[in-house]
Amino acid sequence: MEKIRYAIAGSAGRMGRTLIEAVQQDPEAILAAALEHPSSPFLGRDAGELVGAPCGVRIGADLDAALAVSDCLIDFTRPEGTQQHLDACQRHKVALVIGTTGFSAEGKAAIEAASKNIPIVFAPNMAVGVNAVFRLLDVAARILSQGYDIEVIEAHHRHKVDAPSGTALRMGEVVAKAIGRELSECAVYGREGHTGERPAQQIGFATIRGGDIVGDHTVLFAGGGERIEITHKSASRMPYAQGALRAGRYMRGRNSGLFDMQDVLGLK
Repeated sequence: MEKIRYAIAGSAGRMGRTLIEAVQQDPEAILAAALEHPSSPFLGRDAGELVGAPCGVRIGADLDAALAVSDCLIDFTRPEGTQQHLDACQRHKVALVIGTTGFSAEGKAAIEAASKNIPIVFAPNMAVGVNAVFRLLDVAARILSQGYDIEVIEAHHRHKVDAPSGTALRMGEVVAKAIGRELSECAVYGREGHTGERPAQQIGFATIRGGDIVGDHTVLFAGGGERIEITHKSASRMPYAQGALRAGRYMRGRNSGLFDMQDVLGLK
């Protein structure tokens, strides 16, 4: 079977470098292109040098040229960049893995529209372990739907620009759906001052930003006399990168469609 040719957006960033390393370690993958913004000081450098393994692929800013030699683009950038990638991938009929978070409703609608023309895996967290936690939360929430207050606590590095994280929000969505609630109607994203007694139906979110925390997430079910906590902690970004490559393999041979990691892992 031919190797999948990957283009990586934001290749000089923390996640981009991890993706380069993951592609180089994957026998089914090849790095076809590495992209950065036009003003990046890394333009022209060998992408592999960023992870100590030169590969002959130069970092560039020409999106169309990169996609012309690629089967799949992996995008862990920002929503405004993803919109440009959506348009370009449709022009070149290139599959797209989106790990970017912080999209507006309009941004999500654009992704759904693009999926009618190309295959897209769009997930707030690509790590296999996190997606196992999503399934565990569904089961736990159904069992603990009465008599337990639910809180989602997440922590990330100081450079993360959106809050709560996409993973935390997805955890909230999974729990809310399992117990028959709409997250938009019961979520609270901050508490300060005299808040009054906690409503029983509320799902609370707490956000921590600091240092180099890769990503910690906990869903707390607090009942009378007991607490149940389901936690996932990331020690590195490699699980996200490996999950993204798994998503790329999942789309091999597909012409269109919108998928998430639950599809990729066969959990639906």
